Amino acid sequence: MDGTETRQRRPEELGLLHGLSTGRLPEASEDGLLSVPESQRVAPKPLGPELSRETTLSIGLQVTVPFLFAGLGLSGAGILLNYFQHWPVFTEVKDLLTLVPPLVGLKGNLEMTLASRLSTAANTGQIDGPREQHRVISSNLALIQVQAAVVGLLAAVAALLLGAASGQELDAAEAEVLCASSVITAFLAACTLGMLMVCVVIGARKLGVNPDNIATPIAASLGDLITLSLLAFVSSFFHKHRGSRYLTPLVCVGFTALTPLCILIAKQNPPVVKILKFGWFPIVLAMLVSSFGGLILNKTVSKQQFRGMAIFAPIICGVGGNLVAIQTSRISTYLHLWSTPGVLPLWMKKCWPNPRSTFCSSEMSSASARVLLFLVVPGHLIFFSVIYLVEGPSVPNDTTFVGLYLLAGLVQVTILLYLAEATVRLTWNQALDPDDHCIPYLTGLGDLLGTGLLALCFLAHWLLRSETALDGISEPASGPS
Repeated sequence: MDGTETRQRRPEELGLLHGLSTGRLPEASEDGLLSVPESQRVAPKPLGPELSRETTLSIGLQVTVPFLFAGLGLSGAGILLNYFQHWPVFTEVKDLLTLVPPLVGLKGNLEMTLASRLSTAANTGQIDGPREQHRVISSNLALIQVQAAVVGLLAAVAALLLGAASGQELDAAEAEVLCASSVITAFLAACTLGMLMVCVVIGARKLGVNPDNIATPIAASLGDLITLSLLAFVSSFFHKHRGSRYLTPLVCVGFTALTPLCILIAKQNPPVVKILKFGWFPIVLAMLVSSFGGLILNKTVSKQQFRGMAIFAPIICGVGGNLVAIQTSRISTYLHLWSTPGVLPLWMKKCWPNPRSTFCSSEMSSASARVLLFLVVPGHLIFFSVIYLVEGPSVPNDTTFVGLYLLAGLVQVTILLYLAEATVRLTWNQALDPDDHCIPYLTGLGDLLGTGLLALCFLAHWLLRSETALDGISEPASGPS
């Protein structure tokens, strides 16, 4: 029977729901297509959680706790950024603030795509055997180390070019500090978070929990904290020793020397080799998009009308990227289970879905989109309360600002969730893996949307307060003397 025709029908029509719990699904071949070896037909293996039987309640229960945990981590990152922005290295090396969103956004470009790939591999039974598990995990970890080193350097160069384009002077010593700090921070953060993602996915698999629902929120919960802390301390070290002529080049050369070893390890896995060769465009473009968000942050954070923006920027960017990564990972896993790359199922034949069907249909992706959208307002309120308890008067806390802030968060996540549905369909239709191509674009766009909408939120709040203050002054002046 032709495999493409079979996969064009719904799983329920094929009677495969029970097969999810009793048989092993096809594994990916070297060319990216799915095949079913004879050995697997004879000896099926249990798959784990039955994705197609998930309900709105089960999705909500699995997503909420990691999401709240992630939000607390993002709140901590915002508090840290508000503290770090006054360090000498951040005040003297102006482009360092521009570097924050793209460098922190690497968790979306690398760790979240890693989590999504491993979640798909877990849900399709590809890492059940110890030998296969070791090969898949080691090659994927090596891959993100190579990507982190290269993209970290490109992010620093982009920050310098954007700073020069906006009128800032280019200093050679500051450029060295920026490049070295970016490369080393990206490399160390990728190593730490990559190992964390492996533990989370394998642990979720053993506990019978869908890793798509929990892996990316956990990456977000610690990603910003780890990356910001590393960037602050590494850049401060290089800034203090900027008089040493050979320190930064030697450190950079030392870390670069590890790249060939990582490439050799990554080549153990043919699908990873394909990403290593052709998977650069999404993460580089996502980094460039995030850099424009960093430029907005750099130009606004020190102005009075944007006081407190450094605290909220990691939260709004992180929440948007976190939720869209969950949705993208879920849809990608679904397509890997029930379709063939390059062939959209009949019930997903439109590459650009109707927004109403994205949020209001009976499809499982629509149910998860509603759950994720429902989490935005209560989640942001909880995170705002945490920020206010810690920072107090340093953040605006009137109802006008809170309303504008919640509206900005809702608009950002609504746009991202719709684009997740559309981009996954487009990339799958082009026989590309959404795990590798969609999450970087969407998290990078989430950084730009989040920072831009947050800046508009602060600006609108300041204008409304100024107008209210002027009205208060003019009323007594026009009254009887």
